[in-house]
Amino acid sequence: MDRSRLEAFSDGVFAVAITLLALNLTVAGPGHGRLVHQLGAHWPSFVAYLISFFVIGIIWVNHHVLIKSIKVVDRMLLFLNLVLLLFVVLIPFTTGLVAQYLSSSLNGADTRVAMALYGAVFLGMSAGFGAIFEWTLHGERVYEPVPRERQWAARTRFVGGGGVYVLAIVVALVNAIAAFVIIGLIAVYYILENTPTSSGEPGTADSPGGDAR
Repeated sequence: MDRSRLEAFSDGVFAVAITLLALNLTVAGPGHGRLVHQLGAHWPSFVAYLISFFVIGIIWVNHHVLIKSIKVVDRMLLFLNLVLLLFVVLIPFTTGLVAQYLSSSLNGADTRVAMALYGAVFLGMSAGFGAIFEWTLHGERVYEPVPRERQWAARTRFVGGGGVYVLAIVVALVNAIAAFVIIGLIAVYYILENTPTSSGEPGTADSPGGDAR
């Protein structure tokens, strides 16, 4: 498959996922109290929307950079990319769950489960991107491969990023708000990070879940 087809298909999935996030932004409308109060009551929806929007945006930016560095597209890469996209399209669903249950109870049992699922989807997304990055480390698959002596450093950064999502999942089972804050801080961190290099080398940037995302 031509690399442009892989990127075009992925871009379409990212676009749909990021658009679906807005469907969770609803209010009851006239007859259900003042609009400002309705908006205030739905603050979890807006916060979850912002976090998920920027996470998907970061994935899209870094996916573009990483795919641009690839010179060979094979069957394995296509399936690894599908694994990543599988979790990307689940983000709107878990975003809606978090918004709904946080609005009804800040730390109820169902709210904690919803938050754990939210973190689990981000962890799966991180693993999907990590698998693509691992694929680039073998053979002559990219234009500027990561030097062999720096590959384990790159892998470590991927594991470290995914580890934060594991922490968020564990925390979610005890305190949903604390986990929400952790996930939000991860997004802020990667927004402030520099964009990755075209070769995907470690040491310059990360995205949710690891280096050169």
